[in-house]
Amino acid sequence: QVQLVESGGGLVQAGGSLRLSCVASGRTFSNYVMAWFRQAPGKEREFVAAISRSGGITSTGKSVKGRFTISRDNAKNTVFLQMNSLKAEDTAVYYCAGRQGPGTSDSELRYDYWGQGTQVTVSS
Repeated sequence: QVQLVESGGGLVQAGGSLRLSCVASGRTFSNYVMAWFRQAPGKEREFVAAISRSGGITSTGKSVKGRFTISRDNAKNTVFLQMNSLKAEDTAVYYCAGRQGPGTSDSELRYDYWGQGTQVTVSS
C-alpha cells in the first residue's frame, strides 16, 4: 500500500501561482509513476500531469500545458505540481495519484493509489 498526502492548495488570484506537494509513504516511491488529476464541481475528473519513475519523462494535459509543471524528488518521496498563470477555470480539487508500471498514463483508471485531494480556488 502507498499512502499519499497532498498539500499546498488554497485561494489565489487569477494570474498567480501555487505549488502543490504530495508526500508518499509505505512503499518505495521511485517504483511508482505519479500523476496529478483535478475535479471541478459538476465535472468529471481531469488529467493534469504525470511523471515517470525516474522523473525523466513527463506529460501534461492540454488545458494546462505551458502553465503547469510536474516534478518529483525521489529522495524526499514527494511529487510537485507548479502552477503558474492560474485561471478561474483551474479551480478544482487536485488529487495526487500513483501506479506501478513502466510508463505515464492520462487515464485515472490506470492509477491504483489516490490522495484525499487539496482544494485550489482561483478568484477572477
